[in-house]
Amino acid sequence: MNAAIAPDAKEPPGSTGKHPAPAPGTPHKATAVPPPGSSPWQLVRRELRHRPAVRISLGVVVLFVLMALTAPWLSALGGWSPDEFDKSAVDPYLGGLPIGPFGGISGDHWLGVEPVTGRDLFARVVHGAQVSLLIAFTATAIVVLVGTAAGIAAGYFGGRVDSLLSRLMDLTMSFPSLIFMIAMMSVARDVNRIVLMTAVIGIFGWPGVARVVRGQTLSVKHREYVDAARVAGSTPWRILTRDILPGVLGPVIAYTTLLVPGMISTEAALSYLGVGVRPPTASWGQMIAESVTFYETDPTYFLIPSTFLFLAVLAFTLLGDALRDILDPRGARGA
Repeated sequence: MNAAIAPDAKEPPGSTGKHPAPAPGTPHKATAVPPPGSSPWQLVRRELRHRPAVRISLGVVVLFVLMALTAPWLSALGGWSPDEFDKSAVDPYLGGLPIGPFGGISGDHWLGVEPVTGRDLFARVVHGAQVSLLIAFTATAIVVLVGTAAGIAAGYFGGRVDSLLSRLMDLTMSFPSLIFMIAMMSVARDVNRIVLMTAVIGIFGWPGVARVVRGQTLSVKHREYVDAARVAGSTPWRILTRDILPGVLGPVIAYTTLLVPGMISTEAALSYLGVGVRPPTASWGQMIAESVTFYETDPTYFLIPSTFLFLAVLAFTLLGDALRDILDPRGARGA
């Protein structure tokens, strides 16, 4: 890890050229000074070799993404669609409870069945992952794009642009977003719920990213290579995209990964409250809300979607924390 730096290696603009050597036997740390010129992806790949917990989290995240992408094929492999009823799997004389132990887990139903309806839980869980990750990733993309653009503009141009965007950030962050989300989802009935949830979540999430990017931009815009580009006659657009954006990319990547678990939780919470995704579309939050009625008589129905939701949020959170330590060590120490 502590490779020697070649004498003719290029130093980044503003670097003093001095890199203190670690003492012999010093354990590896993610916040150590990286080799000059390392890109964010090179830093991540280097740290993955030294942090097993990060590799495990990344593996779980990749597994959930693949599960969401292949949900139709996985449910077909199980032999059931998420909306298909199997009345033979539930006992009508016991209030529709699943037949068999552990919520009706069997060779026909790998994770059991839903009480009363007999719908296959495996099919509904994998399709729920598709809905949750689609909303989370799309809302995160909106938040990051809008927040990064606003933060760079506010930090670089300053003056009235900074004042206007900063006041807009304060106004958006002070708005009771959760109440507005619930009200909007309750009133808007004849619209695509997934599109509406994505838009509403994205509208209220961008100021946090914008504040982080604005602070990074204020630091980067006074560096020598930015001043040199400005003196050379580069346009503001070229400076923003070629000089400023690469300088703030590391913290943005780390912050993006930390946003995803919050988006998954928000979607699940809104669906749990009955104002999110509507039946028959599968959703983890909706399944947890329906399982509360049966948690004493059929705890498996409650545990299955809760476990998947817990693992997804935990994996994304651990991965995001690790990326923050690697790509934005100063922000991690100040957190």
